[in-house]
Amino acid sequence: MKYIFVVICLLVLAVYGGCGRESKVDGSHVRLTNVSYDTTREFYERYNQLFHDTYMAKTGYDVNISQSHGGSSGQARSVMEGNNADVVTLGSEQDINLLAKVHLIQDDWIDAFPNHSAPYTSTIVMLVRKGNPLGIQDWNDLIKTDVHVIAPDPKSSSGACWIFLAAWYYGSQYYGDDTGAKEFVHKLYRNVTILDSGARSSTTTFVENGQGDVLLLWENEAFHLLNQYPDTYEMITPSVSIQAEPSVAVVTGVTDRNGTTTFAKDYISFLYDEQSQRLLADYGFRPSNKRVMADYTDRFNTQMKLTTIRNFGGWPAVYERFFKDGGVFDEIYGT
Repeated sequence: MKYIFVVICLLVLAVYGGCGRESKVDGSHVRLTNVSYDTTREFYERYNQLFHDTYMAKTGYDVNISQSHGGSSGQARSVMEGNNADVVTLGSEQDINLLAKVHLIQDDWIDAFPNHSAPYTSTIVMLVRKGNPLGIQDWNDLIKTDVHVIAPDPKSSSGACWIFLAAWYYGSQYYGDDTGAKEFVHKLYRNVTILDSGARSSTTTFVENGQGDVLLLWENEAFHLLNQYPDTYEMITPSVSIQAEPSVAVVTGVTDRNGTTTFAKDYISFLYDEQSQRLLADYGFRPSNKRVMADYTDRFNTQMKLTTIRNFGGWPAVYERFFKDGGVFDEIYGT
């Protein structure tokens, strides 16, 4: 009998990721895990407390949230490999689509919450050292001789994919067509001296290690650094960029098992609440609530010409063309 129990336990471990796993719901006490990308860390530390206090006052449930952060694509893979995530708040639709393909997330996840399940947007900007010694003003300055650029790797970072697409958009606008865009982006990535695994890793390379002349990064990460080092860096907003749309979803393949589906849905829904939208804006994310966004126009540059992922044909087409093994990025970075 003992042998049979061990065999059964091993089978459960293989299928469910653990035998005798501790329940995430214990009376009025609930534990959730939010697996996110690496530049949302500070925001979710505040948001989790706000959600906890508001939700407890409203429902009586004591919901505590654990955070996990890293390069978005790597985070998606960690969930596929058994990270016990109830919620994913990742840097792009593509990363969540990976989880839908293995049935951890419902196929129609993108319609589960407003704005294509993107409670906020961001964009791509540049960070230079105080005084802007190289006179960087726009994308074209990044292909000049002796300009050293720091950026993350599109193979592991959604922010890096948005960076690549923003640069491609500039190239297509100012160099005529896709051929010109490819040539421009090729020149730009020849100046990328370090390609880090994630956006926060690139920040570390630029800020703590002092490498590079220009850091390509999320707008919210730029605000974070300017708040920390107001006398050390300057943010450059290029003439064109992309409207980045980080996505959120409930990992129903986990929550249905944990008994946390309702709590996970409420956790995401609260991101659209007005007080959460204002908190997002305070942390440098562009709120999806237009009324809230109108109160922050002095903070966000709304004059930038922004393309969207839909102008590229959507994420499946973008991934197939640019970022899969052997795609355009591999072509230009490997030559």
